[in-house]
Amino acid sequence: MVRRTKADALATRNSLLDAAEHLFQAHGVSRTSLNEIAVAAGTTRGAIYWHFKDKADLFKAMMERATLPLQAGFPDEDTPARDLPSPLQSLRAGFRHLLHMIVTDERLRRVFEVITFQVEYNSDMAAVREWHLHMRNHHLELTKQMLAVAAERVSLTLPAPLQSAALGLHFVMDGLKRNWLLDPSAFDLEVVGQHAVDTYLTGLGFDLNDASAQAQRLPALAHEMPT
Repeated sequence: MVRRTKADALATRNSLLDAAEHLFQAHGVSRTSLNEIAVAAGTTRGAIYWHFKDKADLFKAMMERATLPLQAGFPDEDTPARDLPSPLQSLRAGFRHLLHMIVTDERLRRVFEVITFQVEYNSDMAAVREWHLHMRNHHLELTKQMLAVAAERVSLTLPAPLQSAALGLHFVMDGLKRNWLLDPSAFDLEVVGQHAVDTYLTGLGFDLNDASAQAQRLPALAHEMPT
């Protein structure tokens, strides 16, 4: 009986998140009421407050559910950049995974459309704005760490401060995502995106072919080291 109750609660929660995704995409976050979400999910307004504190809490849960699969494409956050065979290749692989998921994962694409075009950071959504900024700054810090270690390994002096270099890469990805979501028929996001990222990294002075070779050499060297 307990298992069924937990399963029912999870099903209700997912139904609410599904309904919120579609309504936010169609009408915008501020123009969608919690009651409309409850009706679309086939439940009551009270069920929303059982699972979520308010609309901002529901929105954050929607984002976290949609973006969870993205973690598989990036290094474990507990692994320092210095312990990666090639931080630069890990960064490129993570961006490739992100672009691929945006193109192929309907839920992720829908949620990115909402956060890009359909959310207003008014007083009711202040908590969401803070969460969004926290996640941006967190990923910027990870990018900075990987760029710093990658540059150090090849004795490269970046042509811009590390913070600026990481921000520039973020702007490239954000611009790609925004423009593709506006018109998916305009260009191949995965192909153009990879070209744009590689062009940017090359502009910073990285030799991408050398970085790839380095990633292949380091595991072999580690295997040969005496224990």
